[in-house]
Amino acid sequence: MFEQERKIVEAAWEDRSMLADSATREAIRNVIEAVDKGRLRTAEPVDLEHGEWRVNEWVKKAVILYFPISKMRTMRGGELEWYDKMELKHGYEELGVRAVPHSVARYGAYIAPGAVLMPSYVNIGAYVDSGTMVDTWATVGSCAQIGKQVHLSGGVGIGGVLEPVQAAPVIIEDHCFIGSRAIVVEGAHICREAVLGSNVVITGSTHIIDVTGSEPVEYRGFVPARSVVIPGTYMKRFPAGEYGVSCALIIGRRKESTDKKTSLNDALRDFGVSA
Repeated sequence: MFEQERKIVEAAWEDRSMLADSATREAIRNVIEAVDKGRLRTAEPVDLEHGEWRVNEWVKKAVILYFPISKMRTMRGGELEWYDKMELKHGYEELGVRAVPHSVARYGAYIAPGAVLMPSYVNIGAYVDSGTMVDTWATVGSCAQIGKQVHLSGGVGIGGVLEPVQAAPVIIEDHCFIGSRAIVVEGAHICREAVLGSNVVITGSTHIIDVTGSEPVEYRGFVPARSVVIPGTYMKRFPAGEYGVSCALIIGRRKESTDKKTSLNDALRDFGVSA
């Protein structure tokens, strides 16, 4: 399936003059329609047990090529006006998605039945699975992959990535709780059932330090399953002196007995910290 579209997209990626051809534009639009409906993904799980995912580079190429074949136009909603080349997502009732006023998702983003969009933004290429809440002023960047029953709390920033095409997008696996104002960017991977406390920042280079054992264990761009994470600092020496530099601390593991819908305060209470 989509093998013909894949060949055309790969060829057009190398030769942009092909974008003038109607068959090429139709193939790109077919891919974006499939991404919008969840039949294709910019990245997909290969082995969830071990947190392995595959980036579908050719699908990301189609998303990028969709921009130059789309024309700018004026869009209006009452007194509000925009000027852009991307369509917005429509038909939420038929999709089984609750979309609160001022929530915006671009066409080409998949929103699964049972998801809830508070006033928020979901960009093209993203995947938001069933039962997930994108809370007020949270953003889901291009191609980000959000699992089932995830809570992205108010003001959460999930970064997007289109280029380079081989770069992994941000991945938030099933049943994660991402606390208010947390930021996850640069292709960081948050494994299933993890809890990020408020204001945690995870980038591709953030020091993520597991402090639960007798010796610290460090990760970069990866939070293991069921980890409970809070903001922290570590000391670093500079020419002008020693200063605290932000990091993320894994302070424990979410218990199997804990209800996956528990509040952030409840998840952190066992470890003597607050949200």
